[in-house]
Amino acid sequence: MPVPAKADLHAVYGVIRERMGADPAESYVARLLAGGPDAVLQKVGEESCELIIAAKNGDRAATVHELADLWFHVLVCMAQAGITPEDVEGELGRRFGRSGLAPRTTQD
Repeated sequence: MPVPAKADLHAVYGVIRERMGADPAESYVARLLAGGPDAVLQKVGEESCELIIAAKNGDRAATVHELADLWFHVLVCMAQAGITPEDVEGELGRRFGRSGLAPRTTQD
């Protein structure tokens, strides 16, 4: 599949969903998913740590690179769990405009 001119999260998620059933010998996504949730979550953790190091070092290019790696692996985690970008957008929308400092209710 050709890379879209603007590889937004929805487009990348779509490619990940397409590759979920691919041959693990031919697809990184399929190989990662074949390792089960622990393999996917390990990659999310690794990429999170690499992002922290890049950002702490003030290296903008490396930070962007690691953010892309982290977002990709989070999207793989989401696909594995059956969570869509729309699910996350809905949750963010529910929170939008509310102060993170305001007291929370049991519904928050």
